[in-house]
Amino acid sequence: MQLQLLNSIIHQFYQNDGQVGLRLASQELEADDELNNLLEELTDVYTSKPAKGYASFLTEQDDGEPSEFPTQLASWQKQQLGFVEFSQSAARVLLQQLQHYGMLDAGFLLISHYQHLATDYLLVSFLPVKDGVTIDHNLSVDRSSQLDISRVQLAARVDLTQWQTDPTDDRYISFIKGRAGRKVSDFFLDFLGCTERLNSKAQTQHLVEAVDAYAQEQQFEPEQRSALRQSAYHYCDEQWKQGEGVSVKTLSEQVRENIPAERSLEDFSREYGEQKSVDLTQEFPADKTTLRKLVKFQGQGGGVSVGFDHTMLGERVEYDAATDTLTIHGTPPNLRDQLRRYFGIDS
Repeated sequence: MQLQLLNSIIHQFYQNDGQVGLRLASQELEADDELNNLLEELTDVYTSKPAKGYASFLTEQDDGEPSEFPTQLASWQKQQLGFVEFSQSAARVLLQQLQHYGMLDAGFLLISHYQHLATDYLLVSFLPVKDGVTIDHNLSVDRSSQLDISRVQLAARVDLTQWQTDPTDDRYISFIKGRAGRKVSDFFLDFLGCTERLNSKAQTQHLVEAVDAYAQEQQFEPEQRSALRQSAYHYCDEQWKQGEGVSVKTLSEQVRENIPAERSLEDFSREYGEQKSVDLTQEFPADKTTLRKLVKFQGQGGGVSVGFDHTMLGERVEYDAATDTLTIHGTPPNLRDQLRRYFGIDS
């Protein structure tokens, strides 16, 4: 990813006697190779996170406590504040949130303004640290702290260009939806002064269900149904990889080229949404994890976990609905080896 770094700064949060402290940087970072490599690594990690939320800044019609962050951001964009002053103000707001939520994690707040493909972005990320062991120049063992980029869970990216062009847009802010639960996401959204507008996971789930219902309505043969799922997955996955949204219209056109039908997926999905009282947005960012449901069956419960590709159903895998029985012909090699050893069967 080729990025043009415009402004960047790091502020430090540390623990001190059971309290969190803040050390503010007084100047921007120099745009050298090390900083560029850090930002490229961070943006790669951010982009590859499968679960993201999409938000916009709070308005007067929204519930929730307003934050100083959007106001300070607007002042910086209008050149009423310098980048350093804006970032310091943001760090103080984050400190207040950390103290309010009783979160004492040490780390660094990185705020970077960069341009990619003629679009301005502001990346706001809390970088955790990890202790490690290294060898110093005297060949002695020494402990050190390093940034743990792979474990970043608090990060958001503001599309500054979209925000300035259309402030009514509901997804010019994207953020990582961490595994630690809603509390982490809510905490970071409170800091940014924004609220989630679009649930990409729910939207993707609606699309998956609409694709299945469409195949049933059109009475597709098993081969056609499999081709439909594969086509939908391939298109959505490519859009996800490129950081682009899924267009139901474009998907519908691609499907119709390969699988002719009486009516389009686009028309069906709109009617299906009305029948099910769900709002399937005609264009939305896909959720990577939910997309896999288009090409895999998987589930777990009662001590059993099963997963297999859709193409295996009716081939190596058979399902009897009357008896709720799943028959698998030919087990995976590693599972077969475990079973043979358990029963004392020579390989």
